[in-house]
Amino acid sequence: MSALRLKTKCMRIAIIIPAHNEASFIRKTLYSLVTQSLKPTCIVVVNDNSSDGTAQIVQELAGSYDFIKLHNHESSAVNIPGSKVVRAFNAGLNTLNVSNYDLVCKFDADLIFPLDYLEQITAVFERRPRAGIVAGHCTIEQDGSWSLEKLTNKDHVRGALKAYRTACFEQISGLKTSIGWDTMDEMLARYHNWEVVTIAGLHVKHLKPTGASYNPSARYLQGEAFYKMRYGWLLTAITAAKMAWNKKDIRLVSDYLKGYKLAQKKNLEQLVTVSQGRFIRAYRWNGIKSKLFS
Repeated sequence: MSALRLKTKCMRIAIIIPAHNEASFIRKTLYSLVTQSLKPTCIVVVNDNSSDGTAQIVQELAGSYDFIKLHNHESSAVNIPGSKVVRAFNAGLNTLNVSNYDLVCKFDADLIFPLDYLEQITAVFERRPRAGIVAGHCTIEQDGSWSLEKLTNKDHVRGALKAYRTACFEQISGLKTSIGWDTMDEMLARYHNWEVVTIAGLHVKHLKPTGASYNPSARYLQGEAFYKMRYGWLLTAITAAKMAWNKKDIRLVSDYLKGYKLAQKKNLEQLVTVSQGRFIRAYRWNGIKSKLFS
């Protein structure tokens, strides 16, 4: 066994899984984690106001694996993107002393991980000292086969499977309780000179389509997130058009732009500083220019 592999086995990994009515999937997710070639130090499943058998399934598995913990959390049953899941994650985070862990992971409750997933991401953290966020890629089942979800760029770590170096997680001050949190975390990590790394070929099965349980009243919140990240009007319009194209729903353009205007009119608190906003805009514009002129 290599020295690298011996070293990675010393890393302490905390996994937090927010779960709202995930009885159909949570057993498969947990089984794929407890059978990893590199075992996590602890798994905290946050039962977020479930009305199905989620808590009972987790409690049953906790009886067989002492590193699985169930934490019950009371919240609204309405799934408002970003806010609900991050609050549940934070409830689980508050049960831990984060400084005791090298890595903090936020995983969804509807994933099946390959058996060497934790070993592969940990090896990247060990090999690249400035790696702050690392992940594989989500796949979805279509016509009997699994293919990559195509909602975002391949250099973006999906919110479903975030793994943070603890030093990076603390420097970005954790996760924002807002839709767009899984973009803000990456931008803030880059702002603080951390790397965001995705591993080609490391595929995770995503059992439930992204956004399947979102409340329709949340359709303006993505535009609100662009405002809170200080995108500006033009960048918001371009990003809205791209997202609408990827999701094959042209109505999203007007929804996102209206959300931005409403946030601007209400003068909502922005979630990044002026300097961070300037960095985010420059990063996004550079990405657009590189695609146009590549």
